[in-house]
Amino acid sequence: MLSQLTISNFAIVKFLELDLACGMTSITGETGAGKSIAIDALSLCLGARGEASMVRPGAERAELSARFDISNIEAAQRWLKDNELHDEDNCIIRRSISAEGRSRAWVNGHPLPLAQLKSLGELLVSIHGQHAHHSMLSSDVQLDLLDQYAGHQRLLELCRQSHLQWRRIDRQITQLQQEQQQRQARSQLLEYQVQELDEFALQQGEFEEIEAEHKRLASCGSLMEQSQRALFLLSEGDEVSVQTLLHQAIAEVEALSSTDPAVNEPLAMLHEAMIQIQESSNELSSYHSSLEMEPERFAELENRLSRAMSLARKHMVPANELAAHHQALAEELAALADSDSQLEHLFGDRDHALEQLSLHSQKLHKSRQRFAKELNKLVTDNLKELAMPHACFEIEVAYQDDCLSPLGGDRVQFLVTTNPGQPLQSIAKTASGGELSRIGLAIQVITARKVATPTLIFDEVDVGISGPTAAVVGRMLRQLGQSTQVFCVTHLPQVAGNGHNHMFVSKQSQGQSTETQMTKLTDSQRIDELARLLGGDIITDITRANAAELIAH
Repeated sequence: MLSQLTISNFAIVKFLELDLACGMTSITGETGAGKSIAIDALSLCLGARGEASMVRPGAERAELSARFDISNIEAAQRWLKDNELHDEDNCIIRRSISAEGRSRAWVNGHPLPLAQLKSLGELLVSIHGQHAHHSMLSSDVQLDLLDQYAGHQRLLELCRQSHLQWRRIDRQITQLQQEQQQRQARSQLLEYQVQELDEFALQQGEFEEIEAEHKRLASCGSLMEQSQRALFLLSEGDEVSVQTLLHQAIAEVEALSSTDPAVNEPLAMLHEAMIQIQESSNELSSYHSSLEMEPERFAELENRLSRAMSLARKHMVPANELAAHHQALAEELAALADSDSQLEHLFGDRDHALEQLSLHSQKLHKSRQRFAKELNKLVTDNLKELAMPHACFEIEVAYQDDCLSPLGGDRVQFLVTTNPGQPLQSIAKTASGGELSRIGLAIQVITARKVATPTLIFDEVDVGISGPTAAVVGRMLRQLGQSTQVFCVTHLPQVAGNGHNHMFVSKQSQGQSTETQMTKLTDSQRIDELARLLGGDIITDITRANAAELIAH
């Protein structure tokens, strides 16, 4: 329940702190005093849109705070835990609106986006406004009222998910069908390109190998000449070669070593050098022998290299990336070939999603029919109490299998007859303003009993009602207050007298400044206020007696 509401610099409220109780609280005041300001402030705490015009003139910002006791509100506790905002049994919502129109919100000290704040607010407070009766003429609102009463959240979520899935698949099918002609043209081009590259069959890394071998064969003549010259210098020279000179040097050093052993180490190094020279000569000789001109192989490589470079230019890719490009084109062609198969699968998936949507919609339809019968009787009985003794209320639930939506396939219409012998007709055609108010109020009271919202607010929902009917409305709201917290903004003494508590709203002007105050009335003050509502500004002993009688009853 809402335990405290604090308002600072909001509209014509400078500062207001209200400690609120359970049961039914009546809120009255003079016309224009601002009876709905507290409700407007609470709406902002619950996520309503804030504007700069809401800030009290001359103030930097409006500050609003609502404290809720959620010890018995499991849904709100779960929501706060899921969003890591839980703080034992309290939920404190704070809202700030600057004079420039910037708005911020906090829950238990943590900043929170307005979208999330709205979802939390729906678990804490339900507000029934004075224009709800007229909005009830809308078929969508009528459907929503029935679903609220029936508690169809789970079935509606299943319908919404099924419809979302069906629409998503249907969009995919539409897109694939629209692109089919483009895919066919692309597929024909790819088939030609892939076939051409298949015939050439260049493998990954092959171009680099061809290029290296081609370069070697192209230089074969010069390689043979250079290797032959190197061999001649190393070992094959008739008169002078490295090997001959090294033999001579070894012989000289060996002669020295017989006289002076100090040259033994250089001698050993010369012997090792001779071994290295002989081995390098042998390797170079083998290399020289392996060199062949191979004109046929060279021509073959020349042709393949030229073809690879030609195809690379044609496909506008580097020649060393031609093989990878070939693979990519082949994969794209395969993907296009799968499109028709994918389309067939999507047709099947769409049919399945539509079957699921139809199944959930039919379950929702049957449940709506069952709860509509229940609601028909309750509303009809309430209308008889509200001075409409011959009224008969009925909800028509028509299923349309070809018009499935996230809300199912039902078209709901509220029908009523108020006089004997008259047929049931739409409330938009039949009900007068006063009758519409009573029908709307009956539905709102019944729905409020069923919906597990801990705080209910009725903002002048008794417009168009008076006399004994107003007393019945007051008793209905008081009964609601036995099980939940109810706030009722009213101008009717018969309704206000039924409250467990009574708040009075007044407006005071001093110079250029105007301020609204809201105070809780004592028993004697309450009698005076009800007397004012009964008789106007002149309060007499008779009006006081009538007021006391209203409270007593």
